[in-house]
Amino acid sequence: MPESILNRILQTKLEELAVFKMPEITREKGHYSLKKALDNSNHELGLIAEIKQASPSKGVFARSINATSVAQSYERAGADAISVLTDRTYFHGSIENLIKATNNVQLPVLRKDFIIDERQIEEANRCGADAILLIAAALDPQKLHDLYLAAKARGLESLVEVHSTDEAERVLRVFTPEIMGINNRNLNTFETRLAVTEAVGKSIPEEVLMVSESGVHTAEDVRFLRNHRARAALVGEALICSDSPEHKIRELFGEVVRNNASLA
Repeated sequence: MPESILNRILQTKLEELAVFKMPEITREKGHYSLKKALDNSNHELGLIAEIKQASPSKGVFARSINATSVAQSYERAGADAISVLTDRTYFHGSIENLIKATNNVQLPVLRKDFIIDERQIEEANRCGADAILLIAAALDPQKLHDLYLAAKARGLESLVEVHSTDEAERVLRVFTPEIMGINNRNLNTFETRLAVTEAVGKSIPEEVLMVSESGVHTAEDVRFLRNHRARAALVGEALICSDSPEHKIRELFGEVVRNNASLA
């Protein structure tokens, strides 16, 4: 995603926030822990399976998505957690998909969006999310930390995403997140290389749960990430574009090796 597209997305978010209305619904269930789920993974490498209909770089993956059935298929196949894209304009996602996922699975659900305002965190909490994505490329480190603490105050965990060693170091100078994601997609060229996880991961402290995001398509990719300190992977496109997400998860990650402990 070129920087100009990122800037355009952030401008769109500001426009959306100018007319934002907080949903009336209130959370009716407790929180599942994303970190605990990944620490006690069903597989040798943890899996966050993503509900993703489109992207600015690759267009539409599926004309329509039944978020309930996709989330349930991920759960049946042994995913440790589910990510739901909620950006409408650029990813064809929705808050409605988030609600459907959270209401129909017993797994941690991550709201994946361009979160720049505390109201978006409260919205995620009300709609049942257990965690949110915070993108270092979209926020200065202090603002990111403020939003991280705002999420924590509501019982939500945060996946702090970086794209480079420089971004990781800037965040780590301010605080140490419990979970950090390394996005393997170059923001300027669209190129996706798993070697980004290998390189950037060297700057991530051992105690941080490291998630590799984007570019996982084969079992070899999964082994590569496992061999380079990743403890989990976030996979979307490969699952959504497959004939059977359940079969694809088993192809990539193998059969379930053990059940999760309590995630609460």
